[in-house]
Amino acid sequence: MSALFQAKLDCFCSFPVCICPAQNPFICPVGFDSFVAAIDRFLSPIFSRFLNWIPAQLLMPPEKGHDTKNVIVSDKVSMSNQMWVEKYRPKSLDEIAAHADIVATIRQLTHDKKLPHLLLYGPPGTGKTSIILALARELYSTSFTQMALELNASDERGIDVVREEIQAFASTLRASSFGFKLVILDESDSMTKDAQFALRRIIERYTKYTRFCLICNFPSKIIPALQSRCTKFRLEALQFEDIRNKIQLVSSAENLKITEEGILAVCRVGCGDMRKSLNILQSAHLASKDVIDEDLVYAVTGKPLPVNMGNLCDSLLTLPFKEAVIVLVERKIIEGLTLSDIVEAMMAYVSQLHISSFFRTEFLRQLSEIDRCMTCCMGERIQLLTIVSIFSKLKSQINQ
Repeated sequence: MSALFQAKLDCFCSFPVCICPAQNPFICPVGFDSFVAAIDRFLSPIFSRFLNWIPAQLLMPPEKGHDTKNVIVSDKVSMSNQMWVEKYRPKSLDEIAAHADIVATIRQLTHDKKLPHLLLYGPPGTGKTSIILALARELYSTSFTQMALELNASDERGIDVVREEIQAFASTLRASSFGFKLVILDESDSMTKDAQFALRRIIERYTKYTRFCLICNFPSKIIPALQSRCTKFRLEALQFEDIRNKIQLVSSAENLKITEEGILAVCRVGCGDMRKSLNILQSAHLASKDVIDEDLVYAVTGKPLPVNMGNLCDSLLTLPFKEAVIVLVERKIIEGLTLSDIVEAMMAYVSQLHISSFFRTEFLRQLSEIDRCMTCCMGERIQLLTIVSIFSKLKSQINQ
C-alpha cells in the first residue's frame, strides 16, 4: 500500500464503517485495512498512468543558473520576413483597392445590421478574402478570434467538418455588441456535395446568431440550395490602374527602385490578379537588389519579352516557310520558351496589327485551336508547324 493513500486515510482508521458494492453502509466483517488495500490496488494504476502523461520537464527542478523569467515564447513572424501578399493585405474596408460599389453595399448592410449570408465569387486575386476579413476586423476588433471562424474548405471539405466544427461554432452563443458571429468558408467550391447539403441545414438553423460567407472561384460548383440562401457579389478582375497604384504603394513602402516600364510589366504579367502581381514584385526584388526593370520582371516570370516576340512574328511574316520554322525552333530553344507562352504572346501581337477584322478574327481562331490542341496533349512539333503555316497563310492573304 502506497504512503500517499495511507496518509490520506489515516483519519478514517478509527471508523469500522466502510462502503461495499452494496447500496447501504454496513460494518465490514474483514476489517478496514483490507478495504483500504483493495482501493489502493484499484487506483494505483490510474495514478501512475496519469503521472506518465505529465512531461518530464515539469517534474524536474529548474537547472541552476537558468533564469526562466526571461524566457519569452512568441509565434509572431518578423514583418521583414513576411510575404508581401499578407503584409500589405487590407486591414479595413477603406484600404480595399477596387470594387467600390460592392464595398459600399456591404458597409451599408453592416451599418444597418441587416447583413445577409454572402457568396463572393470571381477570379483569384481579386480581393474576395480580403474584403470579408477586413469586414470581420471592423466588426469584432479584438474579439475577432472568438466571433469569426475562418476555414479553407479546400482542405476541410468533408461532411464531418460541417457537422462538428462548423456546427459547434455556430450553435454556441457568444456575447457581442454586433449580435452575431461570422463563419468564413474560403474556396467553398471544393466542398463535397454531402457537405454542402449538410451546410444548408446549418445555415437555416443558426441564422439568428450566425452569418455565413462563402468564397469561391466557380459558383456553378455550389449547389442551388446554398446559392439561394446567400446574396451574391461577383468580383471582376482588377483594373490596370488599381494594380498599378498598389504596386507603387508597396514599392514606396519597401524603398524599391523600380522603373515605370517595370511597373507596367508587373501589371501586364499579373493579368488583373493582385496576389500574383505582388508575388512577381517580391520575386523580382529578391532576384536583384538593383533597379527592377521590364527585362528583370519577364526574366523572373519566364515570360517572353514583347519586343522579342514582335521581332519573331515579323520574321514569320517575311521569311519563307522552311526558314521561318528554323527561326521559331531556335528562338524557342535559346530563350527556353514554352509553346503556350509563344501562342499567348502572338495573340497580343496580332491584336495590334493593322489588318482587317476578318483576317484578325480568323488568325485568332486558329491560334485558339492550337491552344486547345496543346491542352489535349497533342504533339508539340505538329503545333509548331501549324503556327508557321498560319503566318504563311496570313502573309499570302495580306499580299492579295
